[in-house]
Amino acid sequence: MLQRFLPLLAMTFFICLFIVLMQFLWRFVDDLVGKGLSVDVIGELFFYAALTMVPTALPLAVLLASLMVFGNLGEKFELTAMKASGISLFKIMMPLIWLMVFIAIGAFFFQNNVLPVAQTKMWTLMFSVRQKSPEVEIPERSFYDQIPNMNLYVEHKNAETGMLYDMIIYDLSRGMDNTRVILADSGQFNFTEDKTRLFLDLHSGEMFENMRDNSLGSGNQRHLPFRREHFTRKEIYFPFDANFNRMDEGGVRALYVGQNISQLRHSIDSIGRQVDSIGNEFAHELLNAGTFGLSPTVTVRRNGEMVTEPRREVTVEKPLDIDSFFVSPSPSSAKTYITQALTRAKRQKQEYSFRSLMFEEQAKMMRRHDIEMQKKFTLSFACLIFFFIGAPLGAIIKKGGIGTPLIISVILFIIYFIIDNAGYKAARDGKLEVWQGIWLSTAVLLPLGVFFTYKAVGDSAVFNIDAYRNFFMRLRGKGLERNLTLKEVRMTEVDRTVALDMATQYLSMCESAAARLAGASVFTRLYRRLSGTGTAELRQPLGAMIDYLSNSSDIYVINYLNQYPFRPTPRRLDSMIETTRNLIRRLE
Repeated sequence: MLQRFLPLLAMTFFICLFIVLMQFLWRFVDDLVGKGLSVDVIGELFFYAALTMVPTALPLAVLLASLMVFGNLGEKFELTAMKASGISLFKIMMPLIWLMVFIAIGAFFFQNNVLPVAQTKMWTLMFSVRQKSPEVEIPERSFYDQIPNMNLYVEHKNAETGMLYDMIIYDLSRGMDNTRVILADSGQFNFTEDKTRLFLDLHSGEMFENMRDNSLGSGNQRHLPFRREHFTRKEIYFPFDANFNRMDEGGVRALYVGQNISQLRHSIDSIGRQVDSIGNEFAHELLNAGTFGLSPTVTVRRNGEMVTEPRREVTVEKPLDIDSFFVSPSPSSAKTYITQALTRAKRQKQEYSFRSLMFEEQAKMMRRHDIEMQKKFTLSFACLIFFFIGAPLGAIIKKGGIGTPLIISVILFIIYFIIDNAGYKAARDGKLEVWQGIWLSTAVLLPLGVFFTYKAVGDSAVFNIDAYRNFFMRLRGKGLERNLTLKEVRMTEVDRTVALDMATQYLSMCESAAARLAGASVFTRLYRRLSGTGTAELRQPLGAMIDYLSNSSDIYVINYLNQYPFRPTPRRLDSMIETTRNLIRRLE
């Protein structure tokens, strides 16, 4: 089993890892294209990105590999042969179960020790790539704005020599009001040796520049002088760092993505203490805040000492008349009261809104740390659950190859991915507890794995539509229809006296069961109708009577037998009594 499973697991893992890496490339392709990055930098970035994608690729690889292995065993009847030899499905799966336990343990240590380092290096490298200036690739007949503080237009260029012709340059380095406009017949770009400045060599052109004096006010600059310069050759330098500079990893390492479990717990405790401290301070301010200019405490002298004690509650004999506050010598005074009250209310609202935003940011940061800590364990459980879904499901569907297992794996993984993302967003936004949101996908898929394992061990037909149809028909009390026919050759003949005696006794049993049901309470009758417990004693006599009368040569007797259900239920008890009476009349 290990010889079959391990090569498939390795193959499917690298295939899934390649697929998720392509998704990473499509997501960040705009940040990578046109930067002139070296091969070693791109290779390093993809290596760390591949490590961060392991939690996504590994469960899918386990699911696909287990489906393919047990599907191949079932399709080639090897699984049937092993079961016929007395080997149970659990014993067949046992080597792979131990393998999955070791993989789950390794996945936990990978999540806790390797993934934080890989994420730190990947995001540090990604931020460094984003800050790198793009290569200067100037197009023809369109403005180019990738050089800081410059817009450049080129009519055409020589691809071999790099010479640019009919150039228009807008230099915005000194602000929009002091823009310099340069026209040149030709020019060429070059970098300095340290690649920190861009050197522009222009030929045969003009330069226009405003002569703004910043010491003058804006009202005194209605008529600005400008300078016009003709040149045969002009050299201009622009700051343009084309080197790749790596950022310091310390900033990313301090975030939740770069911490292990012990560091995350320490960060959560620190944030919690900070939130409690700020909350206690705000609560103290609220308790000591005055209302209507009155302090909540008063200072009184007791026993020769000044003591601060809470102010006694002020009670009023009747409700205050709000309109009386606006009775003033003039309407302008009333308007002033309203304006001051609104200003004070808005100021307090803004203050408390700012404090609530502060608390929300701290709570969000705490949730992000808690989410990252919970995710250290979810990969291990996801591998185990997907194995106990894929292995039994492969044994049930008995389809090998890569076609059917791939389709089933993709469908199941999409369901898992959607549930996992929904739980993650709910936990991140505070709509669910962190553990509820992160473990939501596990809680949904775990019963599915238990169900498939139970069905596979019992050799149940999970995908047999008729079995589900019969089950729901039995719930509705219908069951299957009998299809008895006249036998051309009968080993025994039916004795009418014996048959009449059996039918009479069965009619008596049905009438007794109906009387018991009629005397029971409403809830008891409903329970017996749904569960079928009120007619359990009628099944064996019915089977014996039908086995005996099925040898009858009377077509009417056979038709009456076909009207009996396979499973007597309280819902069909009245029709069974009527059928039995008709059968007795026919036998008489």
